[in-house]
Amino acid sequence: MTEILTVTAVSHEYGRGALRVRALDNVNLAVRAGELVAVMGPSGSGKSTLLGIAGGIEQPNRGDVVVDGTPLRSLGATALAQVRRRSVGFIFQQYNLIPVLTVAENVAVPLELDDWPRKRALAASRQALAELGLLDLADAYPENLSGGQQQRVAIARATAGRPRLILADEPTGALDSVTGESTVRLLRDRVDAGAGAIVATHDARLAAWADRVFTLEDGRLYAAAELSR
Repeated sequence: MTEILTVTAVSHEYGRGALRVRALDNVNLAVRAGELVAVMGPSGSGKSTLLGIAGGIEQPNRGDVVVDGTPLRSLGATALAQVRRRSVGFIFQQYNLIPVLTVAENVAVPLELDDWPRKRALAASRQALAELGLLDLADAYPENLSGGQQQRVAIARATAGRPRLILADEPTGALDSVTGESTVRLLRDRVDAGAGAIVATHDARLAAWADRVFTLEDGRLYAAAELSR
């Protein structure tokens, strides 16, 4: 299968001297098309840092990252932003919705930034919202949504453009069990259609949908299991 993501010998530290924290320590990971990878670990173990580096939001101190055939280290800021827009869908813990835009407009923003015509972007936005049971909220504003609804809007935004790589940081953290399962099923469907995905999670139910599960402890990545679905 085609490798959508390769992370090779990546290490990353924050701070200096006695305050230095090693977030990632010689991490190696490959994610193939059609594969969902779960990364588990306690808070502060480096999961969010791994996702940020895998998606080009942060640059590692050492090591290399390749997304959909493109080495990130060699790219300037403009080209790196283009890779993020076209190839990567991010699902953040903080949602990062724009308060002055409607739900449908929030989901359409990354597509419009990638030069999709507005009409086409909004049509894709509404389709993604419908798949998550949110179409009736398309014209609402983020302030009128519950935390769980905002999280599902963030997931719709990340998946509307059918990105090759999906990076999800605790995507079911604010969802009840029924809504969480339907959300994970959507992620699984995107992966089965040819995307690759990494999900950072504490949720064992979510991890059960993964093809491979890893644990991240003190910046080191360990294979936890090979799961057959």
